[in-house]
Amino acid sequence: MVDFEWYRSFVSIYKHGSVSEAARTRMMTQPAMSQHLASLEAEVGEPLFTRAPRKMIPTERGKTLYTQVVPLIEALEETTQTLKTSTASSLPIIRIGANHEFFREKLAPHIGSYQLRVVAYLGVASRLLDLLLEEKADIIVMPQKLSVPGVEYIPYMQEEFVLVASPDYSEPAFAERDAFEAWLCSQPWISYDLDLPIIRRFWREHFQKRPQTQPTHVVPDLHSVLAAIEHGAGISLLPTFMLNHHLSSGKVKVLYPSCTVTNDLYLAYQMKNRSLPHLKALIETLKRTV
Repeated sequence: MVDFEWYRSFVSIYKHGSVSEAARTRMMTQPAMSQHLASLEAEVGEPLFTRAPRKMIPTERGKTLYTQVVPLIEALEETTQTLKTSTASSLPIIRIGANHEFFREKLAPHIGSYQLRVVAYLGVASRLLDLLLEEKADIIVMPQKLSVPGVEYIPYMQEEFVLVASPDYSEPAFAERDAFEAWLCSQPWISYDLDLPIIRRFWREHFQKRPQTQPTHVVPDLHSVLAAIEHGAGISLLPTFMLNHHLSSGKVKVLYPSCTVTNDLYLAYQMKNRSLPHLKALIETLKRTV
């Protein structure tokens, strides 16, 4: 059975005269692009290009196929795009990706003001970037800028992480940094990842080295970390945007408030979509509701 993506890859190679350039444009690997072409040629039963140094030259069969499929592909893509936005509602759809905690605490309370129909995807940074590249998400919130062709990043906001414990947790005073570090290392830590991502950054910021500790508990997400802290299971670093209610109700407390660590967040989208009106409108709204 012919895969529609084979035709899209064929058209891209035809237009660019190069497998590598076509792969870059479609954000695919070169071997995957070559496999698409080989599969289509096997289905057609003859070569569609002559392989020349640094150039793919279409054969007569390739030229004929190109003139036949281009109008069909363009019409199908236009129809698909129309279906994405033409619904019973007049509002356009925007597909947002973010991690679970950030969406729940910072984005979900404001979606009624976006003047858009929101479809949310939640996950870790690598998964969100895959969704963006696969054109399943229009915009994602990223904790770092990864060098990926065709993806543009703009600064969004800065998260602040603080050291959080249960209300009755001991908070001794320390005259020396080494004693403070030793005390921290002796505490039961709760993390959402064995690699201690934000804890490592905290240690680099305040002690200029990697943490000499291992988590006592590893739980699925930051809300689970917070729940465990409330019930006295240990300490951890959490973003301040999660804590307002829990602090005001006395369920947790911040230890050593001057010992914080920050993390920059970015909005990422495909560069080719930067001028889309609904994407520009959402970016402005997101910046206003930080």
